[in-house]
This record gives sequence, structure tokens and C-alpha cells, in this order.
Amino acid sequence: MNKERVESKKLENLITLQRGFDLPAQSRKIGEVPIVASSGFVGFHNESKVAGPGVVIGRSGSIGGGQYISRDFWPLNTTLWVKDFKGNNPRFIYYLLKSIDFSNFNAGAGVPTLNRNHIASLRVPNFSVKQQNHIASVLSAYDDLIENNRRRIALLEEAARLLYREWFVRFRFPGYEHVKIVDGIPDGWEVKKVGELLSRQKLKPKVRKDEYQDVGTYPCIDQGQDFVGGYTENTEAIYTEELPLIVFGDHTRALKFVNFPFARGADGTQLCKSNHQRLSQELFYWSLVNIDLSNYFYARHFKFLKDQEVIIPDAELANQFTDFAKNGFDQIRVLRQQSLELAKARDLLLPRLMDGRLEVPA
Repeated sequence: MNKERVESKKLENLITLQRGFDLPAQSRKIGEVPIVASSGFVGFHNESKVAGPGVVIGRSGSIGGGQYISRDFWPLNTTLWVKDFKGNNPRFIYYLLKSIDFSNFNAGAGVPTLNRNHIASLRVPNFSVKQQNHIASVLSAYDDLIENNRRRIALLEEAARLLYREWFVRFRFPGYEHVKIVDGIPDGWEVKKVGELLSRQKLKPKVRKDEYQDVGTYPCIDQGQDFVGGYTENTEAIYTEELPLIVFGDHTRALKFVNFPFARGADGTQLCKSNHQRLSQELFYWSLVNIDLSNYFYARHFKFLKDQEVIIPDAELANQFTDFAKNGFDQIRVLRQQSLELAKARDLLLPRLMDGRLEVPA
């Protein structure tokens, strides 16, 4: 199959898209149903609107993209969801929609907006269901490996989180039975505010989101949901010798432990590095993770973070935890790199499968 031989049809003849549903934050109730916005998953609810599996693209704010949801879900009104797959493979539809650049259909003067009526006549490749199944199978193999890595990362993070809480919140560390508690903390430990523990960093140029590349040499770390926001070739923006560093999202409160060369996104990030001999970056990171800033809602959170207190244990226990956490972060770095390479390979295959440059068995 080649590009000239791929037949096409109108998008409206392939699927039916429907606008999502309102669900104000104050109306959401505790549950297990994913709430899907144009930017991704934003929470859970106790009621679903759409039976899974489903496919969603961004309609307002962030347009296009694509999300595949395997279970029942609630698509918000900032999305368009596939109401009728018309017998087509849902997983294939997900990859097809991800391959389309919807930016040319932006109908919003300020906020990017996608009108489903404007894309109804868009010509898309017309593959048989057998071909759809093949394409979905090939691309899903990459996503399955990425998902497996994500789960392994989550397990490594959870192990460090639990150990931190066991030792430094519950004070059930090795030999705790023989340690005296003085002023609410084990003897020989300290309590300091985060602001006192921050070392000054030589700041480098930030990379704006509109300067991100889809592929490149250096990852851009911002305060977004994804660990890596994009890539850059701007060597003047790269942090190397200062590693590891902790990146804090001033608005999102996202915390990212970065132990590889990177550039900082220009979307409200702050860099954190410990100046205390007994507070390694690994221990500092998990100390910050343990701080709850959710009560401050939408704000510049860094000023509140600096006012919070963290515990600094004795040197022996600090070193034990650091060794454990560092081993976990080293494994996580390898897994993230594997996932990035898998995603690059998948994203190279996707357009080639869709436009016929790669043959798809009939």
C-alpha cells in the first residue's frame, strides 16, 4: 500500500462526535468514574455518562490530541467524545484522531476551540476493520510497554513514599524503640522551614511552550501533567552540573525529581536544591511530597511551600533513606528513558501507517 492508494472518506461517515457534559467542581462526588477534560484526566465522580471503551479529543482550551478510556467515564464539555464508532475499532479511531492536526480548524478568537461541524467533512483514511485491527495492534504494543513502565515507576515511587512516612512521619525507623523523643521529634533531629533549606541556583534561560519541539536532545521539564513537556536544542538552557534538581510547579504544585540534563519550562516553575548536609536531594524531594498545599487552591504556591517545615533526621538514617531512594530514582530514570524512546518510535510509525507509507495487510 502506498500513499496514492489509501482511499479516504469523510470523518462524519467514520464516526459521530458529540460535545461533552457540564460537571462543575462543586457537583462532583467521591467515586471511581474518570472525569476527562481536554487536557486529560482531572478527577473522579460517582456517575458515568459514557460507556467504555471511549475516545475523546479536546474541544476547548486544548484542541485535538486524543485520549482512549477503557472504562465508563464522564467527558467534560471541553471535549468531543465519539458517540458512535459505526463498527470501527475504537483503538484505531483513537490513533487516527491523534494523527490529525486540528489546529487549522481552531474557531476560537481567544481560547482555542474546535467545532465538530467544521471537521465533519474532513477527509480521513478509509481502512477495513481488519486493517484497523492490525494498525491498532502494532501501535498498542508500544503503548502497552509504556504503560507497564508507568506501573513499575508508580511501584518504585510508592515504596519510597511509604518508607518516608514510616520513618519520618510515624517515627518507626530502625532502632526507634531506643531513641528518646524530645519536643515531638527524635533526639538529634531538626525541624527547619523549606525556605531556610533552599540553596541559590544560577538560573538559565527558560524555554517557552511555543518553543518546544516534539523530538530533540534535551527534555523540557515544566509544571504540566506529563513529566516531560517537550524538547529543545538550546544548550544555554540546560542544567547539568547542578543535578539532581527538584522542579516545583508554582500553580499546579507538581513536584518532579530530575536526575538527567534538562531545560526548565517557562510556565511558572521553581528549582529546589537542599543546602543542608544531612538533607540529600532524594530526602528533600520526599519531604516536599509529604507537604499538603491543596488548601491554597489557585495561587502562586512557592511562597507557601517555603513557609512549611520539614524534618531532618540524624546522618545515619538520612544516608540509609538516601541510598534506598537514589536506587529507586536511578531505576525510574532508565524506565522513563525507555518510555520516551518507545513513544518516539510509536509517533514515527503512526503517520506512516495512516498515510500508506507503510503497508497494512488488507
